Formats: sequence, structure tokens, C-alpha cells
Amino acid sequence: MIRPVSTSDAATICAIYNHYIVNTCISFEEEPISESGMAVRIKEISSSYPWLVWEEHGEVIGYAYAGKWKSRTAYRYAVESTVYLRHDVAGRGIGRKLYEQLVIDLRKAGMHCVVGCVALPNDASQRLHEKLGFKKVGHFDQAGRKFEQWIDIGYWQLLL
Repeated sequence: MIRPVSTSDAATICAIYNHYIVNTCISFEEEPISESGMAVRIKEISSSYPWLVWEEHGEVIGYAYAGKWKSRTAYRYAVESTVYLRHDVAGRGIGRKLYEQLVIDLRKAGMHCVVGCVALPNDASQRLHEKLGFKKVGHFDQAGRKFEQWIDIGYWQLLL
């Protein structure tokens, strides 16, 4: 069910992610991503970091990946993690299983610190991070603005 991403997954990943862009404050992106744009992201990120998908009956219904947290070289052992599920499959443990495998892969890759950034409030994401051992390490009030409202963000950290 869990496998590495392929650029051929770009359309399905776009459908999953664009739902959150258009309908929620979970992503701070404001414009939907094109399939070609997502294919470029997949290629760039997965060339250096793990990107996993959850597939059922030949269809991707969730994904998780990690990418560079900051650009300076001293941060090279720290990554920012991301997990998204198709909006109608939440609550089945898929996000947790994807995230658990991502953490395993990050350990194998020699990473030391995983950072999760969560738009608040988001009880489901907060619980997921904490179930996996992440600790809340920061809270920024009104750090983003989307849909004419200010949005707080929280940072969770897992040391590997």
C-alpha cells in the first residue's frame, strides 16, 4: 500500500492537495497547483528526500514527504514533513502509517530533526504529530492570512 512517489502520480496528488488549497487554511498556498507544476515538485523533492504515497486499488489516496527545512548547510540534517490525504478518507489511520514510514526512511537517510508546521486550529494534525512523538516547540500568532482571516501556526519537532 505504501510506495515511493512517481511523477505519474502528479495528477492525483494535485487533486488531493488542491482541495486543501481551495477549501481550507491548512495549506498557505492560495492558487491551485498544475499537474506539470506538481510533477516538477515531485521530481525535485524526491531526488533528495523521501516522498511516499498510499495506494489502494491502483489509486493514490494519500502522500507524505519531507523536504529541506532551511537552506543553510548547518540545517542539512533537519527536514520539514508534510502529509495529505484525500479529504474523504480521514480517520482510517492512513496518515499515521504514512508518517511512521516517512520517519523510518528519514532515520535511514541520516536525518536528525523533523519539523511539522501546522496551521491552527487543526486538532487532527496536532494529535497525529503527538501520537508519533512530536513535541510542540513553537506557536506564531497570525503568521499567515488566507480567506480574509489571520491564521496561527504551530511547530512540532521530532528528534530522530
